[in-house]
Amino acid sequence: MTITQKKQFDCIFIPGGGLLPDGGLPPWTIERLNRAIEYKTQASWIAFLSGGTVHKPPPLTNDGYPIYESRAAARYLVKKGVKPDQLLTEISSYDTIGNAYFARLLFSDPGQFQKLLVITSDFHLARVKAAFEWIYSLKPQATDYQLQYKAVPDIGLSHQGLKDRVDREAKSLDSLKKEKIGIDTLVEFQKWFYSSHAAYSIQGKPEKISGDVLESY
Repeated sequence: MTITQKKQFDCIFIPGGGLLPDGGLPPWTIERLNRAIEYKTQASWIAFLSGGTVHKPPPLTNDGYPIYESRAAARYLVKKGVKPDQLLTEISSYDTIGNAYFARLLFSDPGQFQKLLVITSDFHLARVKAAFEWIYSLKPQATDYQLQYKAVPDIGLSHQGLKDRVDREAKSLDSLKKEKIGIDTLVEFQKWFYSSHAAYSIQGKPEKISGDVLESY
């Protein structure tokens, strides 16, 4: 009789790190994916988050269709030998808060995923942790979530690009802390998300950014 070994994680989540102009994966995203490969035998699922970004148009296929970040990431892992039936992709989110929300809405709650590992870049970790801790604390909770986080090196960004992104991350983290005040339930969050969040509100006008920091999106 064979005893099935219990996995350390129900799911590994990997937020999107942007795409290159040709639709390829940037080095800092590849770092996240390679770290996930190291944990592939310890997780039941690996989920890739992000359809793209509001800060620049998506790269297109030769047929003119958008290339989604999560699908590009999944294809990379398949090429590295990870079985497709272990992989999940999400194409609805366009920022870190959306990453966390759709991770919970589409995967964690329906799948009863309790033990979770989130892998992202070092420059992104503080805001990822704040977003996931907020979203996964909203009531009602489907299960007793147990969140862990791993950061990987900020490989591939220019010196100025990394500096600008770190500065932007600090400002975005401050904004997130203010936005979540008084929002304690999924119902309250949904109302705020689709009425006030610039990336998802029908009246939203996402901030336009340019310069070196844009390379990290």
